[in-house]
Amino acid sequence: MKNLLIQSAKILDHQSPFNGKIADVLIHDGKISEIGKNISVSDKSTIIISAKGQVLSPGFFDLNANFGEPGLETKEDMGTGCMTAAAGGFTGLALMPNTQPPIHSKAEVSYLISKSKNNLVDIYPLGCISHNREGKELAEMYDMQQSGAIAFTDGNRPVSNAGLMSRALLYTKSFNGLILSYAEDQDIAGKAKMNEGLMSTYLGMKGNPSLAEELMISRDLYLAEYNDSRIHFSTISSAGSVDLIRKAKKAGIKVSCDVAVHHLIFTEDDLEGFDSNFKVKPPLRTKKDQKALIAGLKDGTIDAIVSQHSPHEIEFKNVEFEIASYPAPRTTSHGRGH
Repeated sequence: MKNLLIQSAKILDHQSPFNGKIADVLIHDGKISEIGKNISVSDKSTIIISAKGQVLSPGFFDLNANFGEPGLETKEDMGTGCMTAAAGGFTGLALMPNTQPPIHSKAEVSYLISKSKNNLVDIYPLGCISHNREGKELAEMYDMQQSGAIAFTDGNRPVSNAGLMSRALLYTKSFNGLILSYAEDQDIAGKAKMNEGLMSTYLGMKGNPSLAEELMISRDLYLAEYNDSRIHFSTISSAGSVDLIRKAKKAGIKVSCDVAVHHLIFTEDDLEGFDSNFKVKPPLRTKKDQKALIAGLKDGTIDAIVSQHSPHEIEFKNVEFEIASYPAPRTTSHGRGH
């Protein structure tokens, strides 16, 4: 095995004293033998890679990934999904329960854990909050946790029933479980496919206002505070949401949140050409919202960046914007279309 010298990489490893620093890394016989500045090698067979402007990490973890298995393997199965993730540098994934059947009992959790063994990527199932993701009755959350589920969410469906969400928060508190909330008031959002604003007016499309997200975040923050429970908000997208969560953290509420990478890169302006690749949920919002999300990352209000990896067959994308599926950027630049 040839030796490898990676030069001028930014190290991302919170357990390393080099975390956040620019350094060289020498790998000998498949193992890291030295980390430091300006490492020199005498062995001419050593492969030298310049990583200037790039990061080097033991592996990334994605808190929000969707595979098709079980039930939607035509979109992506466990094997192809893990290969795609590994090619992008991800060594661990939290899998959303947006499957058929949903991950709403210990049977589905056990299936995913068994199916994911011997893969390059560690799989951590997220169980449903409600049975069948219908928002009517609580799923078997304790049993799922005992089987390996790390947290609970209804995926890309909000829990509209405030009483059910309150009971979920109180119940999971008893075993230190974690609720992940996709915040959207569906009565406000309706069936709109993009952000409400100047661009939706210009394109003649119905808009989904940031108010729909912020109302639900406000509700769930009150419920989390009332029950003294932990809550995590998935894929927040607006300046108002950042402000609500920032204030909640300062008030001592046990809250965390993440943002999808595409909300940091694109805005509603990118929908001008009706490109279905920019049809995401929650919708891309304004430049003001984008700046607030970036600021929230910098000051620690937002705890993580996720991919929201969501595979779809090409025929579900190459159609009119209104009926296209909700794709999202890939976990990596390789693999099936998304």
